[in-house]
Amino acid sequence: MFNPSRDQVRDFFCSAWKKHLDRMPLVGAEVTAADIAARHPEYHALLSTPEMARNQEWTPDGGQMNPFLHLSLHLAIHEQLSIDQPPGIRAAFERLRTRMDTHDAEHVLLECLGETIWRAQREGSQMDAQAYVDAIQRKAGMR
Repeated sequence: MFNPSRDQVRDFFCSAWKKHLDRMPLVGAEVTAADIAARHPEYHALLSTPEMARNQEWTPDGGQMNPFLHLSLHLAIHEQLSIDQPPGIRAAFERLRTRMDTHDAEHVLLECLGETIWRAQREGSQMDAQAYVDAIQRKAGMR
């Protein structure tokens, strides 16, 4: 899924969660998606009702984080860590894990990734991967 639609992303997470609950085999990214979902009990009811998941809107002005954006960012971070891309992200993450649990460390990366994406969108530029890693390294006390 390189450029999935909004509904495809939502269906993917709901399907992975249902398979997890039904103890059905998970394949590929479903394994990680179900694990991420399991660590977010606040989303379980939503993931268990695909129709609601497809139709609900979350807006920043409403003060709500889109759960599917949050889960997708977790998924992106897992991929980044698995291939150490951008270079240095894995070492910074491991350093964070010496001070906090894995999920909290992932949330530090989420915050840095979200800020980096926001900055690129605001400036109309490409995402600055080095600035992203630098921000994580600062949070990890490596800079």
